[in-house]
Amino acid sequence: MKSLLLVEDNPHDEMLLLRALRKANLINPVEVMRDGQQALDYLFREGEFAGRSDLDLPAVMLLDIGLPRLNGLQVLQRLRADPRTRLLPAVILTSSDDERDRLGSCEGGANSFVNKPLDFGEFAQTLARLGLYWLATNEPP
Repeated sequence: MKSLLLVEDNPHDEMLLLRALRKANLINPVEVMRDGQQALDYLFREGEFAGRSDLDLPAVMLLDIGLPRLNGLQVLQRLRADPRTRLLPAVILTSSDDERDRLGSCEGGANSFVNKPLDFGEFAQTLARLGLYWLATNEPP
């Protein structure tokens, strides 16, 4: 079963996302990374994940922009530069409404740019739709 990689430093947003996915009956495993460097280490099996035996990439990565150590746009740049992760679907999921972030995400190769709604009901619906699309509908190459 394909997993979802969530790169999110806000524990409250993480809890809301996990709750929304459960509510949508998506049972796929969710791996959570707290910063951009940890996400890259996980994907490239480096650092604390050097011994990870699972070779499959997640079905999709939900990536916040405002992350510690390496921000979301820097992570995206590294993903797209490496043949092992070049095609990994990456959805920027952020509270930023800055046009520069949207443009930088698209230019950096994000598959989608989604604003985190402030209302929990809207947030849950948005995440459920994202999860259903990327985990149940999308057919990766």
